Amino acid sequence: MIKQKEKTNYILLLFVIFGGFFIFGISENIKGPALPEMQTELTITDGTLGILLAINSFGFFLACTYTSWLIAKIGAKTTNILTFILMALSGVFIYFSNNFTSLVIAYFLLYIGNGMLEIGLAIIAARLFTKNTGTMLNLSHFFYGVGSTVAPIAAAYVMGWEISSTVFGWRGMYLVMMSLSLFPIIPVLWSKFPKEQVATESGEPASFKKLTKDPIAWLIVFALTMGVTAELGIAAWLVNYLVRVSEWSIGDASGLLSLFFFTFMMARLLFGPLTDRIGYAISIVIFSTFAGLLSLLPLFIGDQIAFLFAIAGLGIGPIYPTMMALVTKQYQAGTDAAITFVVVLIGIGGVLTNLLIGYIIEFVTSLSFGSSWEASRQIGMQAGYFFIGLTAILCAVSTLEIYRRQKKGIE
Repeated sequence: MIKQKEKTNYILLLFVIFGGFFIFGISENIKGPALPEMQTELTITDGTLGILLAINSFGFFLACTYTSWLIAKIGAKTTNILTFILMALSGVFIYFSNNFTSLVIAYFLLYIGNGMLEIGLAIIAARLFTKNTGTMLNLSHFFYGVGSTVAPIAAAYVMGWEISSTVFGWRGMYLVMMSLSLFPIIPVLWSKFPKEQVATESGEPASFKKLTKDPIAWLIVFALTMGVTAELGIAAWLVNYLVRVSEWSIGDASGLLSLFFFTFMMARLLFGPLTDRIGYAISIVIFSTFAGLLSLLPLFIGDQIAFLFAIAGLGIGPIYPTMMALVTKQYQAGTDAAITFVVVLIGIGGVLTNLLIGYIIEFVTSLSFGSSWEASRQIGMQAGYFFIGLTAILCAVSTLEIYRRQKKGIE
């Protein structure tokens, strides 16, 4: 009877985690079809839109800094219920926003919810998946990929709905799509959440103070920052590169980016068991090296192998969840603190490195290597994309050092 209850509880928690990651993917990626209409209706300039997105990022990272503390104070269950309610309420606030100020406040609440969800789900998953951690974390993030994939299509579809000859538009779409956040509350209420392991053999769990003095923790932060930079860099710059340098049409370039996201998503679905079998650090070394090489080769060989840009998704996809599995294994006690430490710092590092990509492109372009500005811009784009591929290689190199230290027991 006890085993049956444990099995039922495990299944309920799977619904919470998988459903939560699916909602996370939706909430982060429904803005694509909505932003142009927002700009037009509220007369928002590109610069002002950039301010809105920057404020969102601040809200996300702010939530990442306090969610672990909140879970320790009121429990993971209550925190998750508050998170899903907040995300649903943000949809209501967005629906009623009638100027830029009210939209900023509503969006800030949404990204506070996203940040809390990011940390909350990571902590629950780390506590629950004590066996086959790599497999289960990759599978969890696969559902984020599914949500991200369907989000723009679903958002555009809902925006076209009509009631009494009134089109839903971006406001109605956010109201409907964010109301989906309420559904995971049902399994949350029925389930019993696992507690964090708080003691090690030495009796000293991981803490922020201890982590700041731990070279492996900083290596994890650096490696994952490089991996995330490669992921976000390809997502942001691949289409631009193919259009500017290779003179592809936007449609063809977008199609290759879609293929990248497909391979990225499938890698998380299929390669999880492999990471458990061969080890997390070695898996990341292999995946990130593969991704780096495939991202760099077309720069030197040419468009005939441009499809390798998309195949690189097979290497980039498993990096984040596998590194989270490594964090869980490395810091079995104090996992909540370790996850928060890593996520907050890679968030900051990822913003800085992705800004660096843009500055590299601008700097190299300004050197006027080509016979025209457009030729110089092409060289600048190549330099920027070279840096993106290089970050994947740096992820591999730093993870190899993590593996060496783990093998020799070096702190």
